Amino acid sequence: MTLWKTLSRRKSLTSICTEESQLGKVLTIYDLTALGVGSTLGVGVYVLAGSVSKDVAGPAVVLSFFYAAVASAFAGICYAEFGARVPKAGSAYAYSYVTIGEFVAFIIGWNLIMEYVIGGASVARGLSLYLDSLIDGQMEKYFRSIISIESTFLSEYFDFFAFAVCVLLGFCLAVGLKESMLLNNFLTIVNIAVVLFVIVFGAFKADISNWKIPKAHVPEWAGEGGFLPYGIFGTIKGAATCFYGYVGFDCIATTGEEVKDPQRAIPLAIMISLTIIFLAYFGVASVLTLLLPYYLQVCRTPFF
Repeated sequence: MTLWKTLSRRKSLTSICTEESQLGKVLTIYDLTALGVGSTLGVGVYVLAGSVSKDVAGPAVVLSFFYAAVASAFAGICYAEFGARVPKAGSAYAYSYVTIGEFVAFIIGWNLIMEYVIGGASVARGLSLYLDSLIDGQMEKYFRSIISIESTFLSEYFDFFAFAVCVLLGFCLAVGLKESMLLNNFLTIVNIAVVLFVIVFGAFKADISNWKIPKAHVPEWAGEGGFLPYGIFGTIKGAATCFYGYVGFDCIATTGEEVKDPQRAIPLAIMISLTIIFLAYFGVASVLTLLLPYYLQVCRTPFF
């Protein structure tokens, strides 16, 4: 019983909220929204739509992104509530410590670390693949010649570029919150500008017939054709994959101690971020599947 009490002991909401913070309150709703969009609208917006539409959902990938957005909104509401009540650094770790207990908080804390490590590595790897496509795969050939990896569960080579990106951005974050937020805001604006460019100019070349391709005109492996070539089950299955594209907005809640008005700013920033992200994914997926038949999509770099 003593062990159980030790594992399930909780911090009181009063004690955790009255702890003295050494962090300056400098973040606004704009900063938090840019942080949420920048952390979530990463490489997924350029990769997910192509891979899911080709092999899983077809043109109905737009519905997959909608279903994933609804599921993310429920999670976002929970984060908004906890973020307003417990405006401290630590996100889900702090929330679990207050509501469930120390052991669960310990597990969740390490899961958060793993989530951010894997997420950062995935985005850096995706950036590397896109840049490599611009130079006809020369970077991959060079890295393979230096250090190739013979393994079934690792990359085929060590990606020095992706590693350097992670180190560089980690250094920028260590310099200071204000400086790193300026960089994040700039990169977020550039990212949204690129997405808008793709959606607006891609719409001029859109062909609605790509959502109504007859079964006779699609390969045998590409389902039944039409808007739902893989059926409603494929759309739901695609939503599970698309949900990954919404991972990242929870980082807004980790900044609770540095927000000027956390009770108002955190919930608003989470909802605004999710709305912007959904519109971006929906627009990109629509344009991509209208430009090119779903079975011709290139999974690694759909826009090349």
